[in-house]
Amino acid sequence: MACMKIGSKSDMFYLDGQTWLCSTGLASDIRIEIGEISFHLHKFPLISRSKLLEKMIKEIPENKKWDWGGKSVLELNDIPGGENSFLLVAKFCYGVKINLNLTNVVSLRCAANYLQMTEDYGEGNLTMQTENFLDEVFRSWADSIKAIEACGEVLSNAEELHIVSRGIDSLATKACVDPNLFSWRISDHGEPPSPAVDIRNGIQIIQKPLPLGDEWWYEDVCFLKLPLYRRFILAVYAKGMAPLRIAGSLMCYAGKHLPMCGRESGLQIDNQYSSGTYEADQRTLLEEIAELLPIEKGANSSKFLLKLLRTSIILQARGSCKERLEKMIGMQLNEAALEDLLIPNMDYSGETLYDIDCMHRMVDHFMLADEEIVDSASNYLVEEDEYEGDSRSLTPITMVAKLVDNYLAEVAPDVNLKLFKFQSLAAIIPGYARVSDDGLYRAIDIYLKAHTCLTDSEREQLCRIMNCQKLSVEASSHAAQNERLPLRVIVQVLFFEQLRLRTSVSGLFFASEELDNSRNPIGSKSLARTSCTIQQENSKQANKMVTVENVRERLFEPEQKCSIMKQEIDKLMKTKGSWNTFFGKFGLRLKMRACDLKAPTKPGKCRVKLPVSRNAVMDKKQNGANNILANFNCA
Repeated sequence: MACMKIGSKSDMFYLDGQTWLCSTGLASDIRIEIGEISFHLHKFPLISRSKLLEKMIKEIPENKKWDWGGKSVLELNDIPGGENSFLLVAKFCYGVKINLNLTNVVSLRCAANYLQMTEDYGEGNLTMQTENFLDEVFRSWADSIKAIEACGEVLSNAEELHIVSRGIDSLATKACVDPNLFSWRISDHGEPPSPAVDIRNGIQIIQKPLPLGDEWWYEDVCFLKLPLYRRFILAVYAKGMAPLRIAGSLMCYAGKHLPMCGRESGLQIDNQYSSGTYEADQRTLLEEIAELLPIEKGANSSKFLLKLLRTSIILQARGSCKERLEKMIGMQLNEAALEDLLIPNMDYSGETLYDIDCMHRMVDHFMLADEEIVDSASNYLVEEDEYEGDSRSLTPITMVAKLVDNYLAEVAPDVNLKLFKFQSLAAIIPGYARVSDDGLYRAIDIYLKAHTCLTDSEREQLCRIMNCQKLSVEASSHAAQNERLPLRVIVQVLFFEQLRLRTSVSGLFFASEELDNSRNPIGSKSLARTSCTIQQENSKQANKMVTVENVRERLFEPEQKCSIMKQEIDKLMKTKGSWNTFFGKFGLRLKMRACDLKAPTKPGKCRVKLPVSRNAVMDKKQNGANNILANFNCA
């Protein structure tokens, strides 16, 4: 701690009850009263240093003098710092040795200004001495914090002398400086740590301390009172500090001074702090922190913002405070966790267990902030529905859609949850944002199970928010057997499942046909155009189930066999072997007709008369091979 010694004489003041006396050997001729404490002093040392005391002593009326001794009486109840500060001032006037330190320099500076102890009343007067010491104090981070804390006792006088503003500006300047310029952590909780010494083989090795991080000053400024801390945050704002660092400091300050209640302990904290001044102070603190939070997206943690929102509901903060927090959460709702969004309903109306309206407002804010991205993405999907390229712009809204579906599943068992609230929250998410409607179907099923008194029309109205085409195979199988769903919805599920199956089969057929045509040079261009047109009409799900690589693997072996068969046929056509040899290759038998008597034959031989011409046989053979190949393709 910084300290400066003033004066050279030994202490000659002593306390007798509630009276301070000076043992100079001379009788005192003036008495100064501050509250219940009296100071019996001498006029000359005081008027030689203070313009105010000189003026007051000259203007003392006769009725303010003692009857005995003729001593003058002065009252200085307004002096900054009270009797403690005046005792140091009196010692300074007498030349007694005093120590200026961080705890008394501010009050002494204010007292010197109040008593007008300038250089006109002696060289090196108290005003100049305290001012020089303050200049040294504000060069140090830790000393500046101590001096600013000491301003709380004489805040109005310190503000008038700009001591607070100088200290705040000093702290803000140091906080904005690159922390790598410091070689050790600056803290107001002690001296700088000495370098670590490691002895290896008898040699001392001095290890350098670890470099500082951006958060090195968070803990230190947490000890400032709220008005001073607010001015510090505004100062670093003005100096251009990054919003992420400012939010980190506010989070640390709130963690020190606010009950950061969890979801499970919120009601207990509300009962514990529901009365008296403490609740009002906590409410004021929370509202100030919420107002100081940077509005930039991503600067604040969603978890921290949701904790502040829950605490603001418990402490019944102003509506503007809760609205600001909801807007900030909504801007980055895709980063929130489901368990943090389950905010209890504190209206005590018994309507719902969780605050559904709060969630609805946060989703509204997200949709407004993401409106331009959503519009461009929706137009893009309508024009190029089959495009499977980069869709990173849809990632935040897709995450929010999943989050809303999970939230609806959590609140659906509440029997007091009205149908229109459930519907409005589910319908606020556009259809293109949901990759799959499985989560929405799960929430609807839970709601129908908990609300058995719904009419058929209400159940149909509820199910209209779900797209049966976007259900997975598992969800469709479950929905087809779900007795809680309306019959119309079950029929739709079955219809789309059948359509999906047909699309898959047709996709397999056309994919294999395209592969076969790619291996056939004859008519490949026209068939390729036809195949391309047909493929564009298929759905994404059919293309996912059957790929060209899968078809190629399945058709490779049959095509090999078919090729071998063709080679065998060509060989048989060129050789002089009988047709029985040809048909024997395929396990077939040829019926022999009677030999032609007119034709010359060898003994034991007969001529076989073909039923049709040679060209007809070849055509029939080719058709049979094509049929076999078509059967393999269909398989």
